[in-house]
Amino acid sequence: MISFIVLLAILGLGLAGWFTARARAQLLYTGRGSLAATPGYHGWHMALWVIVPAIAVWALWALASPYLVQSAVTGLPIASQLPELEIERHAILAEAWALADNPDAASFHPLAAQLAEPVREAKMRFGLIGLALVCIVAFAGGAYGFTRIRAGFPARTRVERAVMLLLLLASLIAILTTFGIIASLVFETGVFFSHVSPIDFLTGLHWSPGTAVGTDIGDNFGAIPLFWGTIYIGAIIAMIVAIPLGLMSAIYLTQYASATMRRWLKPILEILAGVPTVVYGYFAALTVAPLIRDFAAAMGKENPSTESALAAGLVMGVMIIPFVSSMADDSIAAVPKAMGDGSLAMGATQSETIKRVLVPAALPGIVAGVMLAISRAIGETMIVVMAAGAAANLSLDPFDSMTTVTYQIVQLLTGDQEFDSPKTLSAFALGLVLFIVTLILNLVALRVVKRFREAYE
Repeated sequence: MISFIVLLAILGLGLAGWFTARARAQLLYTGRGSLAATPGYHGWHMALWVIVPAIAVWALWALASPYLVQSAVTGLPIASQLPELEIERHAILAEAWALADNPDAASFHPLAAQLAEPVREAKMRFGLIGLALVCIVAFAGGAYGFTRIRAGFPARTRVERAVMLLLLLASLIAILTTFGIIASLVFETGVFFSHVSPIDFLTGLHWSPGTAVGTDIGDNFGAIPLFWGTIYIGAIIAMIVAIPLGLMSAIYLTQYASATMRRWLKPILEILAGVPTVVYGYFAALTVAPLIRDFAAAMGKENPSTESALAAGLVMGVMIIPFVSSMADDSIAAVPKAMGDGSLAMGATQSETIKRVLVPAALPGIVAGVMLAISRAIGETMIVVMAAGAAANLSLDPFDSMTTVTYQIVQLLTGDQEFDSPKTLSAFALGLVLFIVTLILNLVALRVVKRFREAYE
């Protein structure tokens, strides 16, 4: 609550500073060319001096206030009843903080219930102190900004530099986040490889981290079955479905469909890309998987399982049809019309023109769409969780239950797990391999798209 009040106070003071500086700058206007910047820029300059320092101070205070609150509470006489064991002290104090935020919550320790009110009072007290500091800093920043309001002051330049700095920080956050993800994966993978040999991990044929005990644990971390399941489901079965259907959809929409038909069919097709993957998972588990099981039984397979690579791959292929179709559609439409007209003028039929002229000319863009679709498919989780199963099988039979890298990552990192065990750390190694494979696919797709654009733009 106090944070919301502080935010409203900062925005209110910034708005007041904007109107004040704008009105002051309007008084300085004596004719064309008398001001180096418009009154609006003077208002923004002062608003920035009010808002930015105030937000910075509040952010720093929000980081420091929990320690101040805890110090104030532990200094009370009632805190002498806290146990000496550090884990128990933290558990009681954490419960007291939860009760302070939600008085109606259940209390499991009497001392936590007694500390809840002092914690609430300390949080309110330090919150009000923070609000006062924010207001003081906002007024100080506003006062400095007000002194800058002069006829020759370049307020526009200062404001635009501030906006450019804000955009730079936003871009740096995205870049630093990427580097942070990579660094965390590489570090934890290094810890995992200190327990398990990379050779055993990348070439082993047996995956059973739950039974990895003793000195030969590397024999249970062979990830080849996971890599095969990921490729078999996402890059083979799914692509067998997605490539023909996506490419034929693009050819129909660009070459045969009327303008009215295209206007209706293209958005309907692209809706498939917006359906949540959990919906596809339910569809695969409740509709497609039983049909596949019955079909396998009719084909003579003994005791077919409801979970199969074929069920997951078919639904995954339907899910990524829009990725292939959209890229193929754009690529075919970008082929110069003169190429198709020339082929038709030479006596070729429409189908021959599509097969021998348009598709080969648009092939780089089509390949790029396929590569992007593969990278999307191998990172899919929910459909595999609900339809493919958890068995790490190295098999060519599409009716067998299989698992993928993403499913194993979910399984290894959920539940009550020891974070520093090889079993849990193996998820980071799997994630790093998946990251590298996806990155390579995306780089190849971007290179192909760049070549395509250079050819036809």
